[in-house]
Amino acid sequence: MKVAVLGSGTMGSGIVSTFAQQNSIDQILWWGRTPSQLSLKLPKITKDIYKTLKRQNLAPEKAESMAAKITVIEKFDQLNDTDFVIEAIVENFEKKQALFTAISEHLPSSAILATNTSSLSITALSIYTHTPSNFIGMHFFNPIGMMELVEVIKGLQTSDGTLNFVRNFAASLNKSPVLVEESPGFIVNRMLIPMINEAVSVLAEGVASKEDIDKAMKLGANHPLGPLALADLIGNNVCLSIMETLHAETGDPKYRAHLKKSMVTALPLQQNVSRKLVRS
Repeated sequence: MKVAVLGSGTMGSGIVSTFAQQNSIDQILWWGRTPSQLSLKLPKITKDIYKTLKRQNLAPEKAESMAAKITVIEKFDQLNDTDFVIEAIVENFEKKQALFTAISEHLPSSAILATNTSSLSITALSIYTHTPSNFIGMHFFNPIGMMELVEVIKGLQTSDGTLNFVRNFAASLNKSPVLVEESPGFIVNRMLIPMINEAVSVLAEGVASKEDIDKAMKLGANHPLGPLALADLIGNNVCLSIMETLHAETGDPKYRAHLKKSMVTALPLQQNVSRKLVRS
């Protein structure tokens, strides 16, 4: 099977590494805005595969042959014979729309196209794809090599054939797929991001320090990671984007973000400056 991954960030790199370890995948095309940067990331991907194989008590020397499946591409016409394509660029509707519009003329009609969006509407995005019935959400979780869950999100036009293919494909990656109907934020982020948002509010109001907020949820709710530390892992820009999507899609004021865009850009949460965390 010939697949393609569109996106050069943390999620794109993780998906490429995961795909490289799948025996049924013969070739992986990897596209990013800056191809030279992707080429520089290939040694790290090989090292990540090596560590994964060693951790799983598999032959780590296979890492190089697995990484050899990856080919960095610059032009979308190289997608013309792919079987499966997954997009993992920035969580921005307009940028995803532009990408799907650009690649659609190059994809074979049979190709299945997935998005790794963490909150955006699958149905709305499908309008800009080559074949809406072949479009679906396939949401991985970071770090991909360790997180077992994959949310499989069905849009209004997603065919049963596409759905079954992606569920089986996720299972072949040693992931556990869960089926999600069209809904803002899907399952995990619909519940998780509002909790992180409230933790930001608690910090902003000076109720407790970042360390004690995280400690309280780890020891009191048995969470492996505190909400503010988790926000840092996910990316505060991503958390803010999801909250804004939930608020815009539902109109419910409970989804109003407590963190301003300027604060996400200027100062990450881990620097613990609650005075700069204010309600939008």
